[in-house]
Amino acid sequence: MSDDSRPTPSGARTAAVIPAAGRGVRLGPGAPKALRTLNGTPMLIHAVRAMAASRAVSLVVVVAPPDGAAEVKTLLDAHALPERTDFLVVPGGESRQESVRIGLDALPPGIDIVLVHDAARPLVPVDTVDAVIEAVRDGAPAVVPALPLADTVKQVEPAGVPGEPEPVVATPERARLRAVQTPQGFDRDTLVRAHETVTENVTDDASMVEQLGLRVVVVPGHEEAFKVTRPLDLVLAEAVLARRRLNDGF
Repeated sequence: MSDDSRPTPSGARTAAVIPAAGRGVRLGPGAPKALRTLNGTPMLIHAVRAMAASRAVSLVVVVAPPDGAAEVKTLLDAHALPERTDFLVVPGGESRQESVRIGLDALPPGIDIVLVHDAARPLVPVDTVDAVIEAVRDGAPAVVPALPLADTVKQVEPAGVPGEPEPVVATPERARLRAVQTPQGFDRDTLVRAHETVTENVTDDASMVEQLGLRVVVVPGHEEAFKVTRPLDLVLAEAVLARRRLNDGF
């Protein structure tokens, strides 16, 4: 739920693209990950609401499974979403990268800033969304929310056989590392150029902008913007929602 007392940000118009075409195999068999429920509501709906909670976001584009656009459109129509935000559902591609490009192609003229958000991060707070938008508006071509790492990280030589011990190659300096979240924010023209230029498969859109030689900056992420990929994450997400209901009184 957004705080309608906040002033509407001026300047550039912002759209959010949510690629939700993947099946989420790590959560096990059944419905695609984005359609799994948290507190009785599909994760995708939570993610859409998280983007629409920002008063700067005027359009949310959901990139559905190639054969599931009608189902996702029905899902959005069945859930209460902010009236001031427009919503669009388009069928996606075979890869996340292709789905984001399809979502970009669906954007109307007049959108200057694009957010790309994982449907599997349903609980990102609106303050994080707004911070990403503000940093793009201030001139950064690409912005990612991120958190410092709590764990020491080891670089290893991957095992030839799964389950075999792996030799450690190096221990990167933890203070210089960040765990990246979404939404990632972009100047629209920059992201379009990145998708036209970078052809190899990547794990996030910011790395495509890095390959163009452009600056990517980090803003503080949030612990509740974690990615729901495993059954234990569903338990944690339900706990976060329960705490929010307690704090917000609903």
